[in-house]
Amino acid sequence: MKKLYLLIIVLSSLFVATVRADSAAVTELFHQYAQEGVTRPDAIVGQRLWSKTFAAEGEIAERSCSSCHGENLKQVGKHVKTNKLIEPMAPSVNPARLTKTREINKWLKRNCKWTLGRECTATEKANLLAYIRQQ
Repeated sequence: MKKLYLLIIVLSSLFVATVRADSAAVTELFHQYAQEGVTRPDAIVGQRLWSKTFAAEGEIAERSCSSCHGENLKQVGKHVKTNKLIEPMAPSVNPARLTKTREINKWLKRNCKWTLGRECTATEKANLLAYIRQQ
């Protein structure tokens, strides 16, 4: 009986994490990106973009999303320039992630400019969100 109770708690937690990952903010942004021509956000492409290294100027010659946030989005990251800790990106362990459209837009804009040297396209944003929300 104890094992069954534990199993129910674990499965419920996974379900809640999945529901939170499909927040209204992500749905709203996917609708916005669809109006810009993005038909199928691709998490695999998003993962590749997450890990891709881009040339940069200054003391940090190369950057990627994973440079600061890490490859494992369920763990704490650390900004390579400021050394500031970054809470996990994965909605499964950080339910506050991907819940506010304004915050998502703000951080995508800022981080794309810093990492890629330009703003991300709608397709890139959709793919990144598809990848992050799966974590």
